[in-house]
Amino acid sequence: MTTAGEDENQSHLFASLPGWLRPLAELARDLRPEQLSRFAPPDEGGRQSAVLILFADDGRGWDGADVLLIERAHDMRSHAGQVAFPGGAVDPGDDGPVDAALREAVEETGLDRAGVQVLATLPALFLPPSGFVVTPVLGWWREPSPVAVVDPREVASVHRVPLAELLDPANRHRVSHPSGYVGPAFDAAGLLVWGFTAGLLDQLLRLAGWEQPWDAADVRELPADVVASAEADRARMAERDGGSR
Repeated sequence: MTTAGEDENQSHLFASLPGWLRPLAELARDLRPEQLSRFAPPDEGGRQSAVLILFADDGRGWDGADVLLIERAHDMRSHAGQVAFPGGAVDPGDDGPVDAALREAVEETGLDRAGVQVLATLPALFLPPSGFVVTPVLGWWREPSPVAVVDPREVASVHRVPLAELLDPANRHRVSHPSGYVGPAFDAAGLLVWGFTAGLLDQLLRLAGWEQPWDAADVRELPADVVASAEADRARMAERDGGSR
Protein backbone atom coordinates (compact mmCIF):
# COMPACT_ATOMS: atom_id res chain seq x y z
CA MET A 1 0.00 0.00 0.00
CA THR A 2 1.38 3.41 -0.95
CA THR A 3 1.22 6.51 1.23
CA ALA A 4 -0.28 9.84 0.17
CA GLY A 5 3.25 11.21 -0.23
CA GLU A 6 4.29 8.31 -2.45
CA ASP A 7 1.18 8.75 -4.59
CA GLU A 8 1.95 12.45 -4.98
CA ASN A 9 5.55 11.71 -6.01
CA GLN A 10 4.33 9.09 -8.48
CA SER A 11 1.81 11.51 -9.97
CA HIS A 12 4.52 14.14 -10.40
CA LEU A 13 6.80 11.57 -12.03
CA PHE A 14 4.15 10.49 -14.52
CA ALA A 15 3.18 14.09 -15.29
CA SER A 16 6.74 14.69 -16.53
CA LEU A 17 6.57 11.79 -19.00
CA PRO A 18 5.59 12.10 -22.67
CA GLY A 19 1.98 11.15 -23.22
CA TRP A 20 2.82 8.09 -25.31
CA LEU A 21 4.80 6.49 -22.47
CA ARG A 22 2.32 7.09 -19.63
CA PRO A 23 0.11 4.04 -20.30
CA LEU A 24 3.09 1.71 -19.95
CA ALA A 25 4.42 3.52 -16.87
CA GLU A 26 1.00 3.30 -15.21
CA LEU A 27 0.45 -0.40 -15.82
CA ALA A 28 4.04 -1.29 -14.89
CA ARG A 29 3.25 -0.60 -11.22
CA ASP A 30 0.83 -3.53 -10.99
CA LEU A 31 2.16 -6.08 -13.46
CA ARG A 32 2.19 -9.72 -12.38
CA PRO A 33 4.91 -12.18 -13.45
CA GLU A 34 2.47 -14.30 -15.45
CA GLN A 35 1.60 -11.28 -17.61
CA LEU A 36 5.20 -11.18 -18.85
CA SER A 37 6.35 -14.79 -18.90
CA ARG A 38 5.18 -18.31 -18.15
CA PHE A 39 8.39 -18.98 -16.22
CA ALA A 40 8.15 -17.83 -12.61
CA PRO A 41 11.37 -17.71 -10.55
CA PRO A 42 12.05 -20.75 -8.35
CA ASP A 43 11.49 -20.43 -4.60
CA GLU A 44 15.24 -20.51 -4.15
CA GLY A 45 18.32 -20.55 -6.32
CA GLY A 46 18.94 -18.90 -9.65
CA ARG A 47 21.52 -16.24 -10.42
CA GLN A 48 20.18 -12.74 -9.87
CA SER A 49 20.44 -10.37 -12.83
CA ALA A 50 18.77 -7.25 -14.21
CA VAL A 51 18.11 -5.62 -17.57
CA LEU A 52 17.30 -2.02 -18.47
CA ILE A 53 14.30 -1.45 -20.74
CA LEU A 54 15.02 2.13 -21.71
CA PHE A 55 12.55 4.11 -23.79
CA ALA A 56 13.28 7.49 -25.35
CA ASP A 57 12.21 9.80 -28.14
CA ASP A 58 14.07 12.23 -30.35
CA GLY A 59 11.89 15.22 -29.54
CA ARG A 60 9.12 14.30 -31.99
CA GLY A 61 7.10 12.38 -29.42
CA TRP A 62 5.57 9.08 -30.52
CA ASP A 63 6.91 9.44 -34.07
CA GLY A 64 10.45 9.44 -32.69
CA ALA A 65 10.02 6.88 -29.89
CA ASP A 66 12.65 4.16 -29.53
CA VAL A 67 14.11 1.55 -27.18
CA LEU A 68 17.77 0.80 -26.45
CA LEU A 69 19.05 -2.63 -27.51
CA ILE A 70 22.50 -4.18 -27.83
CA GLU A 71 23.86 -6.95 -30.03
CA ARG A 72 26.19 -9.19 -28.08
CA ALA A 73 29.64 -9.95 -29.50
CA HIS A 74 29.56 -12.88 -31.91
CA ASP A 75 32.49 -14.67 -30.30
CA MET A 76 31.23 -14.52 -26.71
CA ARG A 77 31.20 -17.78 -24.78
CA SER A 78 27.44 -17.53 -24.17
CA HIS A 79 24.53 -15.79 -25.94
CA ALA A 80 26.87 -14.94 -28.82
CA GLY A 81 25.36 -12.52 -31.31
CA GLN A 82 22.01 -12.30 -29.54
CA VAL A 83 20.10 -9.03 -29.33
CA ALA A 84 19.27 -8.01 -25.78
CA PHE A 85 18.44 -5.21 -23.41
CA PRO A 86 21.52 -3.83 -21.67
CA GLY A 87 22.05 -5.75 -18.44
CA GLY A 88 23.74 -8.59 -16.65
CA ALA A 89 24.35 -10.25 -13.31
CA VAL A 90 23.82 -8.39 -10.05
CA ASP A 91 27.27 -7.95 -8.51
CA PRO A 92 27.94 -7.89 -4.74
CA GLY A 93 28.71 -4.17 -4.94
CA ASP A 94 25.40 -3.30 -6.61
CA ASP A 95 22.62 -1.70 -4.60
CA GLY A 96 19.96 -4.03 -5.99
CA PRO A 97 18.67 -4.70 -9.51
CA VAL A 98 18.17 -1.04 -10.48
CA ASP A 99 21.78 -0.22 -9.72
CA ALA A 100 22.92 -3.38 -11.53
CA ALA A 101 20.86 -2.59 -14.66
CA LEU A 102 22.18 0.98 -14.81
CA ARG A 103 25.78 -0.09 -14.17
CA GLU A 104 25.65 -2.71 -16.91
CA ALA A 105 24.08 -0.23 -19.33
CA VAL A 106 26.93 2.21 -18.68
CA GLU A 107 29.54 -0.53 -19.14
CA GLU A 108 27.95 -1.82 -22.36
CA THR A 109 26.80 1.39 -24.08
CA GLY A 110 28.54 4.30 -22.33
CA LEU A 111 25.26 6.07 -21.54
CA ASP A 112 25.11 8.73 -18.81
CA ARG A 113 22.95 7.17 -16.09
CA ALA A 114 22.13 10.62 -14.71
CA GLY A 115 19.82 11.11 -17.70
CA VAL A 116 17.77 7.98 -16.93
CA GLN A 117 14.55 8.21 -14.94
CA VAL A 118 13.62 4.84 -13.45
CA LEU A 119 9.88 4.28 -13.72
CA ALA A 120 9.38 0.83 -12.23
CA THR A 121 10.97 -2.46 -11.31
CA LEU A 122 9.00 -5.20 -13.04
CA PRO A 123 8.43 -8.67 -11.57
CA ALA A 124 11.45 -10.97 -11.65
CA LEU A 125 11.35 -13.59 -14.40
CA PHE A 126 13.13 -16.92 -14.82
CA LEU A 127 15.28 -18.01 -17.77
CA PRO A 128 15.37 -21.82 -17.57
CA PRO A 129 18.18 -22.31 -20.12
CA SER A 130 20.64 -20.16 -18.16
CA GLY A 131 19.24 -20.32 -14.63
CA PHE A 132 19.11 -16.52 -14.38
CA VAL A 133 16.42 -14.75 -12.39
CA VAL A 134 16.03 -11.50 -14.33
CA THR A 135 14.51 -8.29 -12.96
CA PRO A 136 13.52 -5.91 -15.78
CA VAL A 137 13.93 -2.22 -14.90
CA LEU A 138 11.71 0.14 -16.86
CA GLY A 139 13.22 3.54 -17.61
CA TRP A 140 12.59 6.82 -19.44
CA TRP A 141 15.64 8.36 -21.09
CA ARG A 142 14.87 11.88 -19.95
CA GLU A 143 18.16 13.28 -21.23
CA PRO A 144 19.58 10.97 -23.91
CA SER A 145 23.35 10.80 -24.18
CA PRO A 146 25.55 9.37 -26.93
CA VAL A 147 25.84 5.57 -26.88
CA ALA A 148 28.26 3.24 -28.62
CA VAL A 149 30.14 -0.01 -28.10
CA VAL A 150 32.40 0.30 -25.05
CA ASP A 151 34.05 -3.13 -25.09
CA PRO A 152 33.89 -5.00 -28.42
CA ARG A 153 34.72 -8.22 -26.60
CA GLU A 154 31.22 -8.06 -25.08
CA VAL A 155 29.08 -5.96 -27.44
CA ALA A 156 29.07 -5.93 -31.23
CA SER A 157 26.70 -3.00 -31.72
CA VAL A 158 24.36 -0.62 -29.88
CA HIS A 159 21.02 0.51 -31.29
CA ARG A 160 18.19 2.90 -30.52
CA VAL A 161 15.53 0.89 -32.30
CA PRO A 162 12.45 2.88 -33.40
CA LEU A 163 9.21 1.56 -31.92
CA ALA A 164 7.65 2.13 -35.34
CA GLU A 165 9.92 -0.58 -36.75
CA LEU A 166 9.14 -3.01 -33.94
CA LEU A 167 5.40 -2.40 -34.31
CA ASP A 168 5.30 -2.62 -38.10
CA PRO A 169 3.38 -5.86 -38.87
CA ALA A 170 5.79 -6.48 -41.77
CA ASN A 171 8.62 -6.81 -39.22
CA ARG A 172 6.82 -9.24 -36.93
CA HIS A 173 6.70 -13.01 -37.03
CA ARG A 174 7.45 -16.02 -34.86
CA VAL A 175 10.51 -18.24 -34.89
CA SER A 176 10.92 -21.94 -34.23
CA HIS A 177 13.85 -23.85 -32.75
CA PRO A 178 14.48 -27.58 -33.37
CA SER A 179 13.85 -28.16 -29.64
CA GLY A 180 10.19 -27.27 -30.20
CA TYR A 181 10.42 -23.69 -28.95
CA VAL A 182 8.23 -21.21 -30.83
CA GLY A 183 8.17 -17.55 -29.86
CA PRO A 184 7.75 -14.00 -31.10
CA ALA A 185 10.45 -12.27 -33.12
CA PHE A 186 11.13 -8.89 -34.70
CA ASP A 187 13.18 -7.83 -37.72
CA ALA A 188 14.29 -4.28 -36.91
CA ALA A 189 17.37 -2.12 -37.41
CA GLY A 190 18.92 -4.97 -39.38
CA LEU A 191 18.64 -7.26 -36.34
CA LEU A 192 16.75 -10.44 -35.50
CA VAL A 193 15.27 -9.98 -32.04
CA TRP A 194 14.05 -13.27 -30.52
CA GLY A 195 14.05 -15.25 -27.28
CA PHE A 196 13.67 -13.57 -23.89
CA THR A 197 14.09 -10.04 -25.26
CA ALA A 198 11.48 -10.48 -27.99
CA GLY A 199 9.07 -12.19 -25.59
CA LEU A 200 9.30 -9.32 -23.11
CA LEU A 201 8.96 -6.68 -25.83
CA ASP A 202 5.97 -8.53 -27.29
CA GLN A 203 4.14 -8.49 -23.96
CA LEU A 204 4.96 -4.88 -23.10
CA LEU A 205 3.94 -3.56 -26.52
CA ARG A 206 0.66 -5.45 -26.25
CA LEU A 207 -0.10 -4.43 -22.67
CA ALA A 208 0.66 -0.77 -23.43
CA GLY A 209 -1.91 -0.85 -26.23
CA TRP A 210 0.66 -0.10 -28.93
CA GLU A 211 0.50 -3.41 -30.78
CA GLN A 212 -0.81 -3.50 -34.33
CA PRO A 213 -2.43 -6.64 -35.78
CA TRP A 214 0.22 -8.99 -37.17
CA ASP A 215 0.36 -12.51 -38.55
CA ALA A 216 1.23 -14.83 -35.66
CA ALA A 217 0.82 -17.78 -38.04
CA ASP A 218 3.98 -16.67 -39.86
CA VAL A 219 6.49 -19.06 -38.22
CA ARG A 220 10.05 -19.14 -39.56
CA GLU A 221 12.93 -21.43 -38.67
CA LEU A 222 15.78 -19.77 -36.81
CA PRO A 223 18.92 -19.35 -38.95
CA ALA A 224 21.40 -22.22 -38.62
CA ASP A 225 24.06 -20.08 -36.95
CA VAL A 226 21.57 -18.87 -34.34
CA VAL A 227 20.49 -22.44 -33.61
CA ALA A 228 24.12 -23.54 -33.29
CA SER A 229 24.86 -20.75 -30.82
CA ALA A 230 21.78 -21.57 -28.76
CA GLU A 231 22.67 -25.27 -28.72
CA ALA A 232 26.19 -24.46 -27.56
CA ASP A 233 24.70 -22.42 -24.71
CA ARG A 234 22.39 -25.29 -23.81
CA ALA A 235 25.29 -27.78 -23.76
CA ARG A 236 27.38 -25.52 -21.51
CA MET A 237 24.48 -25.10 -19.09
CA ALA A 238 23.92 -28.87 -18.96
CA GLU A 239 27.62 -29.46 -18.32
CA ARG A 240 27.63 -26.81 -15.60
CA ASP A 241 24.55 -28.24 -13.90
CA GLY A 242 25.91 -31.77 -14.10
CA GLY A 243 29.20 -30.69 -12.58
CA SER A 244 27.51 -28.94 -9.67
CA ARG A 245 25.73 -32.05 -8.43
